[in-house]
Amino acid sequence: MGALYVKDDDARVMAEKLADRRGLTKVAAVKLALANELARDEPKQSLHDIVAELRRTSKLRIDPDVVIDKAFYDSLNDEDDD
Repeated sequence: MGALYVKDDDARVMAEKLADRRGLTKVAAVKLALANELARDEPKQSLHDIVAELRRTSKLRIDPDVVIDKAFYDSLNDEDDD
């Protein structure tokens, strides 16, 4: 693969700023910026899919019959209903 030459002062200055801020070389800073921009264009995963994946991979098992209400929270604190 060939080299990439950017002959633009603004691009050079931005690459230098990012490189300085992140402690990178200019090449690494340009790669980082391009990777971030490409990632922004990727389709976003829906919240439903994220939750489904968490449920599938989680070691925690939740009893679907448990009702999470005030009585449940009170039971966690050993409080009695008045």
